[in-house]
Amino acid sequence: MWSLGDYDYKSIVQSKRAERTRLISAAPKSGSKQKAILSAGTTALVDGIKNGEWTATEVLEAYVAQAVVAHEMTNCATEVLFDQALRTARTLDEEFSSTKRLRGPLHGVPFSLKVVLVSGYDATLGFTRWANRPATYNAAIVDQLLSLGAIPIIKTNVPQTMFSFECNNPLWGRTTNPYNSKYTSGGSSGGEGALLAMDGAVFGVGTDSGGSLRMPAAYCGIYSLKPTSGRLSRYGACSPAPGFEAIDTVSGPLARSVEDLETFCRLMFGRPRLGLDDYPIPLSYREPKVINKLRIGYYKSDGLIRSSPANRRAVEEAVAALRKQGHECIEIEIPDATEAMEIFLGLTSADGYEKMTSHLGSDPMDKSLWLPVYSSRLPGFLRKLAVQVIKPFDAKFALLVGAIRKKSVREYNSYISKKNQWNTMFYKEVWDKHALDGIIAPVQGLPQVPHGGAEDAGLLAIGTILYNVVDSPVGVLPVSHVDPSKDHLEDAWTTEKYGAATVDHELYKSKKPLYDPQAMAGMPIGIQVVGRKYEDEKVIAMMRILDQALGSERGFGPGILSARLRASKDS
Repeated sequence: MWSLGDYDYKSIVQSKRAERTRLISAAPKSGSKQKAILSAGTTALVDGIKNGEWTATEVLEAYVAQAVVAHEMTNCATEVLFDQALRTARTLDEEFSSTKRLRGPLHGVPFSLKVVLVSGYDATLGFTRWANRPATYNAAIVDQLLSLGAIPIIKTNVPQTMFSFECNNPLWGRTTNPYNSKYTSGGSSGGEGALLAMDGAVFGVGTDSGGSLRMPAAYCGIYSLKPTSGRLSRYGACSPAPGFEAIDTVSGPLARSVEDLETFCRLMFGRPRLGLDDYPIPLSYREPKVINKLRIGYYKSDGLIRSSPANRRAVEEAVAALRKQGHECIEIEIPDATEAMEIFLGLTSADGYEKMTSHLGSDPMDKSLWLPVYSSRLPGFLRKLAVQVIKPFDAKFALLVGAIRKKSVREYNSYISKKNQWNTMFYKEVWDKHALDGIIAPVQGLPQVPHGGAEDAGLLAIGTILYNVVDSPVGVLPVSHVDPSKDHLEDAWTTEKYGAATVDHELYKSKKPLYDPQAMAGMPIGIQVVGRKYEDEKVIAMMRILDQALGSERGFGPGILSARLRASKDS
């Protein structure tokens, strides 16, 4: 039996997807300059417009055509802004033709967006109840980018509620990984990851409260930066739980190169807030000191989740590349990240995830949310029983199950205090003890997860959540691709216990383990580059040093994946 609520939910899905299809099918086709345009970074694109190599309209049409290709392959798009974008590009061309002056340093640069408001368009977060309620104003970051000459062209898909790293929701469906359709593009900025990997925009704007900028970048072989909280405006960035500030959500860029991340941050850090009721830190981009010899700490596993051979190799190759350039790299042991995950889950579950899930209406809840949401609502005696049953064979998982529950204000405040104490301890035991410039770490225990993988292995997110808890600036860059001949499992992964044994079993020991280097062959592997709080510019500088040390021949950057896919299709 179906109810009226089911009918409403399905009719909204049908109408929104039909409108998306109509707008995408009407998009302009690619032009003769598309290959050169898609292979250019931000600065080269703007210089090309200034020098007459191409117009803003030609640039826009090239990226719109490629965004269509990306969407048809991965289902990454939600709201389609092509018509408005083309009008803006033509206006920019008319201005430049008459004045010979660029509107700004991002004149004609197409960009994409995750869940920030754009006037006249929905920001649904995958909720059907939020559909057909277009925004009446722009987010601050959109107005700031428009004032610099950039053009928003498309909004991209996210997981339901954004509290998952699988990009799937009932309204828009599932976004797939451009390298392998059997795998997710990550979350919550999963649509951004897929779109940018396939050159559907020059850069994108996302948010991050547990890894949402970093996991999609790693899964899809692109670059991203999670800034320190407050460096960029969040006015107009949508949330399923507004007012939750125990773990700061930050806005940040995703791009196809370190250079494009740097350009974005140079222009946007400390940007005037244009009179809006929003107070980002008034700290403009600061030139980092010249770094002749870095002192980098690195680790391969965090105490809760064991890293796969592929992820360990990515860290090792990054370290080897830096050492070859004369930088000092020391292996460190960080404090067991289990406590950081306990703090994160303890804070985010304080209301039993009621606010976050209150927007579902008749939408079916995605299975990746079942474990945290329903665990948080267990009666107290059942939770205690579950903890007692689990603890003998997986003490760490039992600890986390015990933390996921509704809390009184007193308990909530105690978790805030615990977070502050853990931050102080982490800085003393890691940054100060080892006198580090930066840290290199896995993004997660696995390079990617197949569809459905987050249902039982949500604890993989600790790799990124750790640095939300301590509010560090973190960049992600791609290092290599999964190679079954190098990244096969050895006995230690299948026989020895590690961390959360329940999850470790799902990753490496089950009949169908989530880590499968044969199935993952050719997929990207990324690493995190971590800095001290407010040293965002130094993180970018370290990313640039590492990116150059690793070399350009490893197969990442503007135009590379889309060209490879076109060649494969034509052959």
